Amino acid sequence: MTLRLYNTLKHEIADFVPLKPGPDAAAPLRGASVSLYTCGPTVYDLAHIGNFRAFLFADLLRRVLELDGANVHQVMNMTDVGHMTDDAQADGSGEDKMAVAARRLKENKKTGVAQVENPDDPYQVAEYFITQFLHDARQLGLRVVGDYDAAADAAAREKIMPRPTHYIAAFIAMIEKLIARGHAYVGTDGVVYYDIRSFPAYGCLSGNVLERLSHGAGGRTASQAAKKHPADFFLWKPDARHLMRWPSPWGEGYPGWHIECSAMATQLLGDSLDLHTGGEDNIFPHHECEIAQSEGATGHPFVRYWLHTRHLMVDGTKMSKSKGNFFTIRDLLAKGFQPVVIRYALITTRYREPMNFTLQGLHDAAAGVTTLRDLAARLEATLGWAEAKPVSAPEDVVLINDFRTALHDDLNIAGAVGAVYTWATNLSKQRKFAPDRAAAALACLRQVDGVLGVVFTPLLMPDAATETQITALMAQRTQARNDKDWARSDTLRGELSALGVIVKDTPTGATWTPRLAPSA
Repeated sequence: MTLRLYNTLKHEIADFVPLKPGPDAAAPLRGASVSLYTCGPTVYDLAHIGNFRAFLFADLLRRVLELDGANVHQVMNMTDVGHMTDDAQADGSGEDKMAVAARRLKENKKTGVAQVENPDDPYQVAEYFITQFLHDARQLGLRVVGDYDAAADAAAREKIMPRPTHYIAAFIAMIEKLIARGHAYVGTDGVVYYDIRSFPAYGCLSGNVLERLSHGAGGRTASQAAKKHPADFFLWKPDARHLMRWPSPWGEGYPGWHIECSAMATQLLGDSLDLHTGGEDNIFPHHECEIAQSEGATGHPFVRYWLHTRHLMVDGTKMSKSKGNFFTIRDLLAKGFQPVVIRYALITTRYREPMNFTLQGLHDAAAGVTTLRDLAARLEATLGWAEAKPVSAPEDVVLINDFRTALHDDLNIAGAVGAVYTWATNLSKQRKFAPDRAAAALACLRQVDGVLGVVFTPLLMPDAATETQITALMAQRTQARNDKDWARSDTLRGELSALGVIVKDTPTGATWTPRLAPSA
């Protein structure tokens, strides 16, 4: 069974063949070593659900590769340099992103929210938002963060989720190599630029060839005169106004946005990569410039397969804080949605289709996750402490085959999930399960959840004070039921529901679990 992916570089769906395939030619992913670079967050604000859709797509891709037996080395950067608010401009114009973040954090301190001791220190600002990102990513089950957390030391973590501020020497070395090879030059303004005319393949990813860029991509007349071509983009910029600066052969300044990913990706994964992911907004200029820099410096093809997620809309419109439809992960958690529900909602629209995110869609996702988790609970209850040898049924074989077939069709997640629910619905109709059947079904569900990551993941529990209150109400309800005071029992069930709890009465007593979503 061959994994087929849409390669933005080739504008076609093609078989994925890794650079280092496994020993079995009939199953090249089994035992293969696959390199995957993911454009990560720019840590000057909280990541929003649109960002996380792209990150979760990369996580889904990785899990599918691992389902096929591949060993995936994934690298995701955490851009902590700051850069400018108009990074899409070739000259990096606008305002320093760390200055914007500092201003926002100072406003928060005025209202009593002391998030960063000194917002004027860009390193403190970056560290704060890195911590917040890692917290959100852990809750959503990103495996690259699991790699990061499991790393033995700081040096190992740097090879998994690198920070550009720790790779300044690598950026300078790549820029020097580009200058030596005739791909870069120092402009009359002292800025180091990439000469896009030195790289004939420029535009191969986005279609923005030189003719279309003849009128420039920088937008600032003064800098245009310093460059050989209006669309030449900067690699290093001496700038005393930028908050984060480092010494270099071209003066104290900061690196260009694009050079960071090129240098870190090639240093950590090699000159040629299997896969590179990001949002569709990264195609130009960021990924186009990555190709030019990396191949100009190494002389080797940079990435074989480029994959991009489409935009996420909210209620059919672009996310905007002024419209009230801008959501971070913690915004949704505060509304009462569990992380597994958010994850499920963000991965179950195919990556090459625009996604329309709605709160009703989250409720629908919660219902779907509940179906699978309830089935898992029934199967586990059947097994108990029994030792059972799994006896697979024909429908299990059909499920795994249909699940994998859909995912191998350019990650057709809708088809894959449809196969799961057909299997789960039929299985749920059975009133009882033999232990051997339950064991087999559980093994099947665990294999599926290795990709989905929503069934066997522990739920987010209430805080200590709320849990104490829940425990007290559960005890009161047990007493009410012992007294056959059913009205009181129902009242207490309502109070528990208001605390975000679902109560289940079983032959051995009542239990509670957190709700997956708030009451609709």
